[in-house]
Amino acid sequence: MDWQKVLAERNTRMKASEIRELLKLLDQPEIISFAGGIPDPALFPTQAFADAMQATLTGPASGGALQYSVSEGYRPLRDWIAGQMADIGVPCDADNILITSGSQQALDYLGKLFLDPDDTALVTWPTYMGALGAFNAYQPRYERLDPHSNRPVEALAEAAAEAGGRVKFAYLSADFANPTGETLDRAGREALLDMAESLDIAVIEDAAYQVLRYDGAPVAPILALELARKGDLEACRTIYCGSFSKVLSPGLRVGWVVAAKPVIARLVLMKQAADLHSPTLNQIATDHVARAIFPEHVARLRSVYAARRDAMLAALAQHMPEGVRWTKPEGGMFVWMTLPEGMDGAELLAQSLKTEKVAFVPGRAFFADGSNGNTLRLAFSCADEAMIAEGMKRLGRLIRAHHSNATPLSVNVTAASVQ
Repeated sequence: MDWQKVLAERNTRMKASEIRELLKLLDQPEIISFAGGIPDPALFPTQAFADAMQATLTGPASGGALQYSVSEGYRPLRDWIAGQMADIGVPCDADNILITSGSQQALDYLGKLFLDPDDTALVTWPTYMGALGAFNAYQPRYERLDPHSNRPVEALAEAAAEAGGRVKFAYLSADFANPTGETLDRAGREALLDMAESLDIAVIEDAAYQVLRYDGAPVAPILALELARKGDLEACRTIYCGSFSKVLSPGLRVGWVVAAKPVIARLVLMKQAADLHSPTLNQIATDHVARAIFPEHVARLRSVYAARRDAMLAALAQHMPEGVRWTKPEGGMFVWMTLPEGMDGAELLAQSLKTEKVAFVPGRAFFADGSNGNTLRLAFSCADEAMIAEGMKRLGRLIRAHHSNATPLSVNVTAASVQ
């Protein structure tokens, strides 16, 4: 059978994740990998989860852990999340919260909720490639989101109308963004809210890394700033997506959405159609572990990852040749590098895997238009200080040699705008 004849058109927009493919390299012991933006498994709270699973699967309540459950999610876990949200300036109740199978599922649902073909999604440039993957199936067009820009909002609306759709939402990770590691300042967050009001669009705040701050002053979440303006969560247009994946366990796939109740109600309908509910056992175990160890576990992660961030920044300063630029994140897991013009991150990776045995993610995949090939992402979360020092030494040596021998590429390559 020719399957292409019966597939929906949306399948033409769905592409394999470069990161998923690069994660296969982690099984090769000779590779020093800065590719996967994943937590270090050595830091997982394994014993805490073992105790939680044991407690969950014994006693009279054990049957419920293996049974169907409500689509909204395990109520005690939603109550705990509500407490955490209140601590960061977003008082809410459990009915404002939906548990999802990781924040990635939330992005897919939100794309489905808002996007018709040819509608416009505003995204940062670069942006999280998983978000592009989630939204692409719903056939949007993309415009650059820059809250500090002076571009008139009318121009965004007119461009969307000319393409046959409307601007529907702005998506961003405001804290320690994937891939750049950058944080949007408070003025930028306030400007984004002003823009969203003018365009009458939703704001999707991806907060996967928010608790992983190592230095600098915290900035209030976008949802907290909007709530301070409006005084009522039900009047807010910001949708907050959280996750336990970067802090407790990515394998259990437990994330959440906080939003006005009409939005949650729509997302619940999608959840019922997709998978009924996220795994009950995983939610109960996550609730046990979060209540038992969350503050001290997060403190441990901050200490370890901050040392690795510092090691990477020091090694970059020592080994990178002139003409290479990189971000200096206050938290998260990533450093974003801009190579000299004329160099291509994908070509550099191919050479690196052959000769230096260092892996990273080429930057082009993070741009909705496939531009800015002279960029790359480095993740420091899974490499110790010795690996970081050796890896940056090898990468700097390769960039120096590659740049000195480089000829102009046939592809359109421009310098990344890393602010």
